[in-house]
Amino acid sequence: MRLLVVCLGNICRSPMAEGWLRTRVARTPALAGRVEVDSAGLGDWHVGDPPDPRAIATAAAYGIDISLQRARQLQAADFRADTLILCADASTLQQAQRRGPAAMAAGVERMLEWAGSTPPFDLADPYQGGPADFQAVWHRIDAAGERMIGRLQRELGA
Repeated sequence: MRLLVVCLGNICRSPMAEGWLRTRVARTPALAGRVEVDSAGLGDWHVGDPPDPRAIATAAAYGIDISLQRARQLQAADFRADTLILCADASTLQQAQRRGPAAMAAGVERMLEWAGSTPPFDLADPYQGGPADFQAVWHRIDAAGERMIGRLQRELGA
């Protein structure tokens, strides 16, 4: 199974979610080697750039290194290669759905909604904020991530 987390520029929300999920999947014996995680952005502004320094610092504070990730843009091939595309918010979801081919293999969902989180289902963009905004996003990812791990285990019969 392949999961792709998508946000606007692939330097804040989606790299943090990718780092959290990738780490947690690797630590879950029933999922390790069965679930691949990646991230992308809708825009091309940051392609090739590392995550925002505040995202790197936030993840590092929880023992997860995302500093080697590099931003990339969502591509048509992602809709064929990935099983599930998880979007950070409703706007990202709508734009991703519009970009997907008519016959796409991937399901496209809002990440927090797919996880079974409580509303609101949009993961706020911390880019214009400060460290507290990145922390708030991390805590939402962490809570949703635990639910996602449980759902993945159920869906994969693990």
